[in-house]
Amino acid sequence: MYYVNREQIERRLNVIPELVQVVEAAGSAREASLLERFAEERALHLAIEIVTDVGSYLIDGFIMRDASSYEDIVDIMHDEKVIGEELFQMLTRLVRLRKPLVQEYFDWDRSGAHALAGLLPQLLDDFAGRVRAYLDKEGITV
Repeated sequence: MYYVNREQIERRLNVIPELVQVVEAAGSAREASLLERFAEERALHLAIEIVTDVGSYLIDGFIMRDASSYEDIVDIMHDEKVIGEELFQMLTRLVRLRKPLVQEYFDWDRSGAHALAGLLPQLLDDFAGRVRAYLDKEGITV
């Protein structure tokens, strides 16, 4: 029997609507302020953390192979059929932003919206839907 902490997974997935609000507000401004660019940056960072945290809960709970990196977490979710190919490609692009956002923040280009920011609402919605469908299929309830 697996122990998957769906409550903790749901807590993380439930942050997604707030991130979407931030990204949409920052993206709707014609000339985004520095504050809006930083808000977008933080939303991207939290999106990465949600994806990797949820992936880690799935990997631990279903006793999947150990992940060696943030990208590997996404790869394992793909291998285990939690996410499909298109979502896998997009989430891999997203998690690759972690190092620039967290460790190389001083070089981050804040002159305009990041290309993934506009895709974030649909990407995160798709991710949450796929995770919930996978957990339902496996009979994991809150």
